[in-house]
Amino acid sequence: MHSSLMECEGYHAKIEFDQEDKIFVGHVLGINDSINFHGESVTELMVEFRKSVNHYVDYCIQIGKEPEREFKGSFNVRIKPEQHKKVALHAANEGITINQFVARAIDDELAMLEG
Repeated sequence: MHSSLMECEGYHAKIEFDQEDKIFVGHVLGINDSINFHGESVTELMVEFRKSVNHYVDYCIQIGKEPEREFKGSFNVRIKPEQHKKVALHAANEGITINQFVARAIDDELAMLEG
């Protein structure tokens, strides 16, 4: 399957092509709720993505729930205990929190990828 991303109304979806069924399949990223859609053409896929997002938002309103927004800025990372110890000690030595240390490491990695 070939993969890429689409954006609609602040939501991002990973798009894959299902060769067996000859359809594009999309899955919204960064939320706990599930928004999925499909289409036989790019145009149909875009229409179905928008309809799925709108349906999700409308449904949340109907049940009195705030629609989730993607990537809230909080996630769990599981690492080896030795890594945890090294990060904690380096962060403490620099007078920063583990979160600040990890955020800086992520910024550095992203800069290398984008640069």
